[in-house]
Amino acid sequence: MIYKPFQDLQLSALGLGMMRLPLQGKEEADIDEALTAEMIGYAYEKGVNYYDTAWGYHDGNSEWVAGRLLSRYPRESYYLASKFPGYDLANMDKVEEIFTKQLEKCQTPYFDFYLFHNVYEGNIREYLNPQNGILDYLLRQKAQGKIRHLGFSTHGSLETIREFLEAYGAHMEFCQLQLNYLDWHFQDAQQKVALLKEAGLPVWVMEPLRGGKLAQASQEMTAHMRQMRPEETVPGWAFRFLQAIPEVTLVLSGMSNMEQLQENIRIFQENKPLRPEEFAALVRLADNEVEKAGVPCTACHYCLSHCPQGLPIADFIAWYNEHKITGGGFLAPMSVSALPEEKRPDKCIACHSCEQVCPQQIQIANVLSDFSQMIGM
Repeated sequence: MIYKPFQDLQLSALGLGMMRLPLQGKEEADIDEALTAEMIGYAYEKGVNYYDTAWGYHDGNSEWVAGRLLSRYPRESYYLASKFPGYDLANMDKVEEIFTKQLEKCQTPYFDFYLFHNVYEGNIREYLNPQNGILDYLLRQKAQGKIRHLGFSTHGSLETIREFLEAYGAHMEFCQLQLNYLDWHFQDAQQKVALLKEAGLPVWVMEPLRGGKLAQASQEMTAHMRQMRPEETVPGWAFRFLQAIPEVTLVLSGMSNMEQLQENIRIFQENKPLRPEEFAALVRLADNEVEKAGVPCTACHYCLSHCPQGLPIADFIAWYNEHKITGGGFLAPMSVSALPEEKRPDKCIACHSCEQVCPQQIQIANVLSDFSQMIGM
């Protein structure tokens, strides 16, 4: 196992994410605890020392399972991470109640790493609201040794991350970021990494395989990969891409079966980062895939100036592309839910004024109607 330094610690470069544990049935809470125990045992034996859970994972059951299974091992022999669930605004005034319960669920006197969970446009106002007292409370827990290291995770925009860092950056020690070769340009991950580097924060990676979607690639991409590195698997390319980014300390992967776990651990037995020419080629291939599948919006914003509803059309198209290209997920619905109801895509009146000034001749009204139906808003 590769290890990376973080302050005075040595963290396994691969961490076990506990958001996609194996299930016994169809319900998210119905974790196959026997298989999970086997997987944790294998990961622990192979040197994985970082385990990541959260309040909402598996409908709240992930922390209970983490507590039961990890408590079999000496507490000082692994690092445990959990998060304050501010993705749900109803939790914002419950930080003490939730944190206390998390310690109980995880059967631990402290968290090695604790995060503000998913800082984004829809919750940053409440995260930064001093009346909620979230930062003050977590800093007190840190002073008492119940939190060893404090950070945040984010699916938010570059501007939202910058705003959070300006307010709380002095107290943050790391950032957990959605980062993979598809999102290097598609979700501005390159600029986000640069911002975190400027802030002096190392990067924890989430969604390295985009929820498993990057475990496979198109025939064209696969052919190029094999030509450059015949011995490397498709998932291996995704992880070697991350190994080439100096700011990355830890890569979290949510593995659902023993085969995935064994394959990922095998990859992280050695550091084989992509060479600069391989890195650039992979990003070009990913950008081409996005361009072929998405609506060709250049975000010129001509449409906005001609929309009687004042809708953020360019944002809608970007989120539509996100949802369509990656086969769904929560990012697009999450982004739309952060908007006032009168500014959501279903409020398009199909007047077609925007289409008359669109340089790309996009049928915007059709796209917004399709988008609204896709996400159910």
